[in-house]
Amino acid sequence: MGLALVTGASSGIGQAFAERLAADGHDLIVTGRRRDRLDALAASLPGVDVRVVVADLGTDAGVDTVAELCASEPLTMLVNNAGVAHYMPMSALPAAKARELVHVKVVAPTMLTRAALPGMISRGTGTVVAVAGMIAFSGPAPASLMPRRAVYAGTLAHALTMTQTLHAELDGTGVTAHVVCPGVVATEFHSVQGMDLSAVPRMPAADVVTAALTGIGRGEVVIAPGVEDRGLLDSVFTAELAAFGGQSPRLASRYRA
Repeated sequence: MGLALVTGASSGIGQAFAERLAADGHDLIVTGRRRDRLDALAASLPGVDVRVVVADLGTDAGVDTVAELCASEPLTMLVNNAGVAHYMPMSALPAAKARELVHVKVVAPTMLTRAALPGMISRGTGTVVAVAGMIAFSGPAPASLMPRRAVYAGTLAHALTMTQTLHAELDGTGVTAHVVCPGVVATEFHSVQGMDLSAVPRMPAADVVTAALTGIGRGEVVIAPGVEDRGLLDSVFTAELAAFGGQSPRLASRYRA
């Protein structure tokens, strides 16, 4: 089936991706910060080759290590899933955590994708998947509805727009780009912040992966596992293009004195 590299594979959505891809016959390179969990994952996936690479994508060294693999290995799929749970107001977000969040969710996916693309394009096949979230769409929400997440939301919005633009750039190459935007998922993401969401309905990580792989097969660039009405997404993107196309070099009347 090919060779897939999954970041953040030691738990949650990344682990579910690794398990599903292995079941489908993919050999794997799994990366993360916790060797014990990666080793346990590899041992649980018989019948395929699983290579464990310990790397911290919050650091330049970690990004460079994984990017080198992306450039040198014949990847058929790259899953940019790694994340960190720094989920608080920007004014309260320590500088080190802000830097780590942007590094893991913006710098790492950018550099890994950039490294993987030349080989995929030369082979005429490949799939790049970014794991973002529906919070990428939450920018217009008032403070009363969705506070405490400006930097986090911004990184997910970056993944959304970068993937849409990248997919267009790759037209005709045989390589495709997709972004998965789940809502609240039943993983460790919230518990590591001391948040108890046990009473909140949450989607299983395996369902997120099912939606991702099905959406890729359907040719969907933006895959929203929990949005029943696909037309809602189409309306958002149509409105965005209308605003983009509605610009003019003339100053809008509402800004003229």
